[in-house]
Amino acid sequence: MGLIWCIVGAIVGAVLGATVADDSTAILGLFVGAAFGLLLSRVLALDLRTRKIEGQLAALQARRAAAFEQPSPATRSATHALDLRDAQEPNQPAASSTGGFQIPVDAPPPVPPANVSPVVHDLEGPGSASGHRSTPVFPAQAAKSEPDIAERAIGWIKSWFTEGNVPVKIGMLVLFAGVAALLKYAADEGWFTLPIELRLAGIAAAALAALVFAWRQRDTRRAFSLSLQGGAIGILLLTVFAAFRLYQLLPAEAAFALMLVLVAGVCVLAVLQDALALAVLGILAGFAAPILISTGSGNHVVLFSYYAVLNLAIFAIAWQRAWRVLNLLGFFFTYAIGTLWGVLKYNPTLFDSTEPFLILFFSIYLAIPVLYAIRLRKERPDVVDGTLVFGNPLVAFALQAALLDGERTPLAISALALGLVYLVLAAWMIRRIGLRILGESFAVLALGFSTLAVPLALSARTTGCVFALEGAALVWLGLRQQRRLPRWIGLFLQLLAAFAFVIAYSPSAADALPVANGAFLGAILISAAALVCAWLYQRAHASYGLSLALYLWGLFWWLGAWMVEIGRYAQYDHYLPAVLGLLVATAWLAAEAQRIWQRGALAFTTAVFFWLVLPVSLLITVDDALFSTLSLFAHMAFAVLGWRSLVCLRNARSSAQTTTHLGWFWAWTLVLALCLREVATEIGLGSGWVTAMLGLPLLLAHTLVLRKSQWISPPLSAGFSRYRPIVLGSQAIILSMLLVMSLFHPGDSSPIGFIPLLNPLELFQLASIAALAFWMRDRDVPEAIGSHRAAWLSVAGFALITAATLRAVHHLGGIPWSERVITSSLSQTSLAVVWSVLGVAGWVLGSRRGNRPLWLAGAVLMAIVLVKLLLIDRQHLGNLFGIASFIAYGLLCTLVGYLAPAPPRKADVESAA
Repeated sequence: MGLIWCIVGAIVGAVLGATVADDSTAILGLFVGAAFGLLLSRVLALDLRTRKIEGQLAALQARRAAAFEQPSPATRSATHALDLRDAQEPNQPAASSTGGFQIPVDAPPPVPPANVSPVVHDLEGPGSASGHRSTPVFPAQAAKSEPDIAERAIGWIKSWFTEGNVPVKIGMLVLFAGVAALLKYAADEGWFTLPIELRLAGIAAAALAALVFAWRQRDTRRAFSLSLQGGAIGILLLTVFAAFRLYQLLPAEAAFALMLVLVAGVCVLAVLQDALALAVLGILAGFAAPILISTGSGNHVVLFSYYAVLNLAIFAIAWQRAWRVLNLLGFFFTYAIGTLWGVLKYNPTLFDSTEPFLILFFSIYLAIPVLYAIRLRKERPDVVDGTLVFGNPLVAFALQAALLDGERTPLAISALALGLVYLVLAAWMIRRIGLRILGESFAVLALGFSTLAVPLALSARTTGCVFALEGAALVWLGLRQQRRLPRWIGLFLQLLAAFAFVIAYSPSAADALPVANGAFLGAILISAAALVCAWLYQRAHASYGLSLALYLWGLFWWLGAWMVEIGRYAQYDHYLPAVLGLLVATAWLAAEAQRIWQRGALAFTTAVFFWLVLPVSLLITVDDALFSTLSLFAHMAFAVLGWRSLVCLRNARSSAQTTTHLGWFWAWTLVLALCLREVATEIGLGSGWVTAMLGLPLLLAHTLVLRKSQWISPPLSAGFSRYRPIVLGSQAIILSMLLVMSLFHPGDSSPIGFIPLLNPLELFQLASIAALAFWMRDRDVPEAIGSHRAAWLSVAGFALITAATLRAVHHLGGIPWSERVITSSLSQTSLAVVWSVLGVAGWVLGSRRGNRPLWLAGAVLMAIVLVKLLLIDRQHLGNLFGIASFIAYGLLCTLVGYLAPAPPRKADVESAA
C-alpha cells in the first residue's frame, strides 16, 4: 500500500505542478511537482505508521502495568521469604522497592501474560527506583524489509539534491527551464530579427566570457569551473560548425583552423588543470571536426595530416598524464576513420601517400603504452595496457595487408620488420627499464610476427601443420621448464595453425586418393597436436580446464577431417553408415585410451558417441537402408567394438559407466525395434502389427531387467545394481509414452481380421500394462509411484478399455478413424454401456469386499456416465443407439441397487484391514 500511495502522490503532484506552471516551464513543473508529491506522500505514510506504533506501544505499556499491579501468589510468597532472609542476613544485597512490593535486584522479572511476546526494553527510564533494571515490553517483531521502489527513488532524489555541487545542479535545471521559456517568448514576440552574424557573434562572445570567468574560478570552485569550461568550449565548437555548415559564413579552411585552435586550447586547459574530462571533450571534438567541416573533396593527405597532429597532441599529453581513456579514444577513432576511408576511397595508386601515415600512427600508439607503463611503474610495476599493446600491431598489420592488396612477399617483409622492432623493445624493456611484464608481451609479439613471416612465403596448409607441431613442442618445453610464456605461445600457434588451414582450405583434386591427401592429413596433424598438448597438460596436472579444452579441440578436428573425407568420397546411401562406423571407432579408441590413462573425459567421449548411435541409426531407417551391406557392417562393428569399449570402462568412474551402459541398452533397443519395423513393413503387415513390433524390443528389455538382469547386465555386471533403477525408470517412461501414443492408433491387424483385445496392438498394450504393474512392485521403483500403484493401473486400464471400445467401433461398426469415431451415436452408446459396466463392477466389488475406494471409484464413474447421458446422449434419443444408452444405464443402476445398495462402512473396512 505504501508504494501505491507514493505513486498516487507522485501523479497528483505532477499534474498540479504542470497545471500551476506556465507553458514554458510546464516540463519543469511536471518533474518538480512529481518529486514534491512523492516526498509528501512518503511523509504522510511515515506519520501514519508512527501514530500506529505509538498506539500499540501505549496499549502494551498499559498491559504491562496491569501485570505488575496484580502479582501472582508465587511471586508474593517468594518476596516474603526473601524479606525474612534479608532480615536474618543483613549483609546480603538490599531489594528494590517497586509499586508497594519488593523484588530483589537480581531476581528475574515477572512472567508476562501468555499472549505477549517476552521482549525486554527499559521503559521506566533512569529515574526509576531500580535505574538499571529492564522491564518487559512486548512490541511486534517485524523483520526489516528491503526498501521498495518508492524508497529507492526518494533516496536517489535526496542524494542528488544533497550530494556534490548541489547549487550548480539546481541552477542548471532552473536555467534550462528559464532559457527555454525565454527563447520561446522571444520567438513568439519576434525578437530574433538581428542578422545571423550578430547572433552567432553574440553567442560566441557569451561563451568566451563564460570561459574566462570559469578559468578565474578554477582554484576556488574547481567542479563549477570545469563544468562551465566544458560547456563554453562546446558552445564555441557548435557555433563554428553552425557558421560553416548551416549559414556558410566561414570557409572550410577558416572553420577547420578555428576548430583546431579550440581543440588545442581545450587540451592545454586539461593538462594545466589535470582535468581528464576536458581532454576527452577536446579529443572527441577534434576527431569530429573533419567530419563536421568536410567539403567532400576527399583529400586524404590533409585528413591524415590533421589526425597526425591530433595524435601527436595525445602523445604529448601521454608524456605528462597517464590518461588511458584518452589514449584509447585516439586509438579507436584514428584506426576506425582510417579503415572507413580505406574501404570507401583507397586504391593501390594511393599507397605511397598512405603508407607513411600508417607507420606514423603505429609508432605513436607503440610509444604511448610504453609511456603509460613508465609513468605508473612505481605504483603498478606490472601494468600493461593490453588493448594498445596487442591491438595496435594487429590492426596496423591488417591495414598493411589491405594496403599491399594481398602481395605476399612485401607483407612477409613487414611481418619480419615488426618482429625485429618488438624484439628490440622487449630486450630494452626487460634489461634497461625493468618493465618485465611489458617486455614479455613485446617478446610474444616479436615471436608471433617472426613466425607469421613464414607462412607468407609458404602455402597455408603446410604452414598450419608446421605451426601445430611447433606449438605442441613449445607446450612441452614450457611444461618441462615450468614457464608460462612458451606455453602461451604454443597454444597461440595451435589457433594460428587452424586459422591458416581454414584460410587455405580447398577441396582435393579429383584424382586425389581418399585419406592419402594433403587436406585430410593436415587436419589430422592439427588434431594430433591438440590431443598431445591436452595429454601434456593432463600429465603435468597443470590445468584441468585447459586440458579438457585442448582435448575437445583435437576431437573436433578429428571428427571434422573424417566427416569431410566421408562426404567427399562416399556415395549418398553410404554416407550415414560410414558416419556410424566413425562414431563407433572413435568411441572404441577413446575407451582404449581411458583404460590406459584413466581419464574421465575419455570415458564420457565413449558414452556420448554411444548415444549418438541412436539418431544416426534412426536416420538410416528413413531411407529404408538398415539392411544394406554397409549398414549391417557398421552395426556389426558396433556390436564388437561396443562390447570391447564396455570392457575397457570397467575401472572408469561410476557416472561414466552408467551413461555408457544406458547408451548401449538404448542403442540396441532402438536398432532391434527398427529392424522389426522394417521387416513388418517389407512383408506388408498392418499398422497395428508395425506399432506392436516397434515396441516389442522395449517390452522384452524391460522384462529382462526386471526378472533376469544377469542376462542383460554384462560386461558391467559388477556395477549394474547401482544404476538398475535408472534403467528401469527410463524404460518405464518410454514404454508409457509408447503406450499412450498407441491408444490413438487405429490398430489395423491385416492380413488377419480384427478381434477386440486379441489383435496385435491391444495385446501389446495389455502386455505393457502388465510389465508396468510388475515394475511398480519392484524394489527399485520410486516411492511416489509405488504407493499409488492401484490408481495408476486403474487409469491405464480405463484408458485401454475406452480406446479398445472406440477401435472396435471403427473396425466392426465401419466408423472412420477420425473425429467421427467419437461423435457417432454408435460410439457414444458403446462408451456409455462399457463405462456403465465398469462402474457397476467397481460398485459391486467394492461393496462386497469392503473396499470403499473401489466403491467410490465405481460411483464416480457412474456419475460421469449419467452426466454424459444428460449432455451428449440425449441428442440421440431419436435413434436406437441413444435409447439403448439410457436403457442400459438404467438397468445397470437397478442391478447395483439390488446387489450393493449402500457403500461399505468404515468399520467394516478397518476390520477387514
